[in-house]
Order: sequence, then structure tokens, then C-alpha cells
Amino acid sequence: MFFERKEAFVLLEDGYMLKGYNFGKEGSTLGEVVFTTSMTGYQEILTDPSFKGQIVTMTYPLIGNVGVNEEDVESYQVHAAGFIILELSPIYSNWRAKDSLENYLKKENVVGIFDVDTRALTKHIREKGAMRGGIFTYEKKKGKYILILDKDKQLEFDNFQNLKDYALNLILESPKMEGLNLVDKVTTKEKFIWKTGTWTLEGYKKYEDDHFKFKVGVLDFGIRYNILRCMVDVGILPIVLPANTTAEEILKMDLDGLFLSCGPGDPAAVPYIKTLKELFKKFKKPIFGICLGHQLTALAFGGKTFKLKFGHRGANQPVLNLENKKVEITAQNHGFAVDIKKLPKDFEVSHISLNDKTLEGMKHKTKPIFTVQYHPESSPGPHDSRYLFKKFYKLLEG
Repeated sequence: MFFERKEAFVLLEDGYMLKGYNFGKEGSTLGEVVFTTSMTGYQEILTDPSFKGQIVTMTYPLIGNVGVNEEDVESYQVHAAGFIILELSPIYSNWRAKDSLENYLKKENVVGIFDVDTRALTKHIREKGAMRGGIFTYEKKKGKYILILDKDKQLEFDNFQNLKDYALNLILESPKMEGLNLVDKVTTKEKFIWKTGTWTLEGYKKYEDDHFKFKVGVLDFGIRYNILRCMVDVGILPIVLPANTTAEEILKMDLDGLFLSCGPGDPAAVPYIKTLKELFKKFKKPIFGICLGHQLTALAFGGKTFKLKFGHRGANQPVLNLENKKVEITAQNHGFAVDIKKLPKDFEVSHISLNDKTLEGMKHKTKPIFTVQYHPESSPGPHDSRYLFKKFYKLLEG
């Protein structure tokens, strides 16, 4: 039966708790509990490297109804530490689907919980802020409460309160997101070249070598595949580099431009800001940064970042383009932002959030460098901002 499942609960570091049922991997997990307002694209969300170390709550109520497939992934694995949803669809129906969401999470060793009041959880996070938490699976046997931490690790408690106290202690001993460098956990280990474009009804676009006009080095802090696809579509050949690639190595490469990718964790804790400082001094060609790449650019030029109360996560975030006064509906996933009041003196604001007036984009006053906080590759999400890849191409043309 669909509901013959082990019980589970979500617990936050302030003691807030909601009960539900386990799905996916049977066990427990820790991370920063956040929410995303995207109505589609749960597979892309799960595989977004920017969710490393985070337990993701979906505000959209029904999840799993379109299953999963081999194409809608944004990286080489699921990076979310856990998954919280209201209703888990007992069936999936989509012509591209190859498996169920539950089987996918089992294969990826990701703990999920459903039948949770996600509206209440989201409201709590909005009021109190994103914080550490966990999903804990348990069962009751012969009057005892058994906490299932993993397949081979279970603990027995006399009552539920003792179990909950133990779980809370695990949460409080886990690291906070502030000061946490997660880039090294998601970056590629070796350089690779990407040649596949965005998806169509016929499959992903394939291009001949003469399609590519420019070679761009991509510093991988947690790249999403659709960023690479969008670059390929406009004629840019991405050469993806590990985050620890040195400035000297990059400067020796025959590159037409540089791209700084998105990624997880606290930007101020990333150890490669020194590399970027050197690159910004010596690399004279166009540079484009997204999300973490945007934040690291600001830090390298002397700016500051700060942690948002509950972050911007979803595919429906309004941003004002100050250059043309147009509103773009954007996809976003970030818990930190560049302090607009401490913007580096060499930069000017190009985009701002219409929700909270935080910085969403900036450009250098004299150099061909521009960055945005949001995700113009929009997978999932609207395509309002994909013009930025064409803008980068035009800068590469000179």
C-alpha cells in the first residue's frame, strides 16, 4: 500500500517540527532547510549544485506526477541534502519519463518526506529565516522508538521526546551555512569541453564545429548544465575548468572570454577569490558571471556579501533591468547577496530585485565585465533573460 510507510518528521534548530512519511532513501539527513516557489522542474532543482548542503521544500503541492527522465538533470547527481513535499503522486505520467521520483531518490540516496504542511513550514522560514534542520525517519517497535539514521545505523529510545532531543542535538552540532565553502564538493575534477545545446522535441541540439566562434573558459563553482547549453546555442564553446585552476594556467590558455559559474555555500568562504583578483587584473577579455560568480566578482573587487533572511529560490522572481526599464521574470536560487550599499566603486547597478530591492546585476564601468545574481538559463523557468548569453557573445565579438 502507498501509505504503508515509516513515519518521519522535519525538525528545525529552533525546535519547530512537522510530521510526515518517509520516501526515497530510508534514513535521516541534515542541512539548511529552505523553500523554492518553482511550480515545475523538481528534477532540475534536485540536481542543482547550488542546493548542496540544503534540504529543499517545494511550495507547489503535488510533486512526482511527471516522473523523472535522463535528460532533465542540471549536473552529474542530486545535490540537495533532502526533499520536503506535501503530496507525493502515486503515479507518474509523461512521455519522456523513465522512472518515478521515489525510485530516483532511492538510487541517489536522498531522504525525502511527504504529507508535510509545506505552507506552514514555508511561513515559519519566512518569519524566522532559513536555518539548520533535518529529516528524521523512525518507527515504533514493542513500545520503543527506533530512529533510522541510515541503512546500517539505528538508535533506540524509550519515548519520542528523547528521540526528538537527540535529533535536535545532531542539528545543533552540524555546520551553519555562514562560513561554509561547498564549492570544492561540487566542482569538476578535470577539464572538459561541452558541445550540446538546449533541448527541443527532437532532443538536445547538436552543432558542427564551425558553429562555435569563441572559446570561453568556465570556472566551475557548481555549474548548471543549461548554462553551458545556452552558451553553445549562441556559438560559444565552453571549456569547463575545476574551481582550483590557477590564474597562471587560465592566462596561458587561448581563450576569448571567461565565465564564472553559480554554486553553493557562503561566497565569502570560497578560497579562490585571490585567483579572481589576479585574473581581473591581467585578463583583458570579456567576463560574465552568474549567481556565485556574481558574488565572487564583487568580493574580488572589494565589495561585501551578506546572508539573506530566507533567500530567493523559485522561477517567478521579478527583476528590473535599469538599462531599459523592463521587468524580467527570473529563475533564482541564492541565500546570499551582494550588499548594494557597498558596491565596488568600479561597478554600477544594472538590475535590482522588485521584491526586496537587493542587487540582481552589475557591470564594470570601463571593462567588459558584467554579472547577474539570477539564472538566465532558466531551467526550469521563463526565458526573459536569455538575451544575456547573446550579450556576452556580442562582447566577445568586440
